Amino acid sequence: MPVAVYGHYGFVLLLVPTAAADFLEYERFGLIDSIRPFIDEGKLKVYSVNSINNDSWLNNQAHPKHKTWTHNQFNYYIYDEVIPFIKNTSGHDTPIIVSGASFGALHSMNLFLKRPDLINGVMAMSGVYDLTEYTKGHYDDDVYFNSPQHYLPNLTDHSSLEQIRRSQHIHIFSGSGPYEDPNASRSFASILYSKGINYELDIWGSEWPHDWNTWRTVYPHYLATRF
Repeated sequence: MPVAVYGHYGFVLLLVPTAAADFLEYERFGLIDSIRPFIDEGKLKVYSVNSINNDSWLNNQAHPKHKTWTHNQFNYYIYDEVIPFIKNTSGHDTPIIVSGASFGALHSMNLFLKRPDLINGVMAMSGVYDLTEYTKGHYDDDVYFNSPQHYLPNLTDHSSLEQIRRSQHIHIFSGSGPYEDPNASRSFASILYSKGINYELDIWGSEWPHDWNTWRTVYPHYLATRF
């Protein structure tokens, strides 16, 4: 699958699309332009990947088992193909922060929590972290193990937890305007707290809806103040 790359130096921001979108979504909706000054000054290098949601949870014609298989294939693609590509083109020691908005927030959090040895942190924007919000009633082990709201409370592997706890960049953002679900962010943050994981929960007001203007504002603000 294609990957869009922006910039030459800095830490890596790995962007995961929202719902049914593609690797150019963040450029098309002006988010890349909103963070362009940080890219041009060498603070970060952006890699934007394709989505598989149209072939998995948003594909109403597919069998649930096919949807979970496709979701898992996406995870393997990120770990086995995208991450090596990033390391080969940006350096093996360059920090990688994965990020996405809406459905991309769930994917980003899931990718980080599963492989904190490969990914150094996460910025999750306007997400819910319960995969059953998208599975139309289907629930099995594959759903469980891709739903951070479900598996994180039961994560007991000391090595994995310690790697997650070492991250200085677990940022959870939500607005409180139309179509946002700040309680989903609060609920997931409470799980992180119960596991002794450091995080930032940042809830903005009712003037910030689930939309691109919000994310075009939040991303440059975070890059200026958190990194």
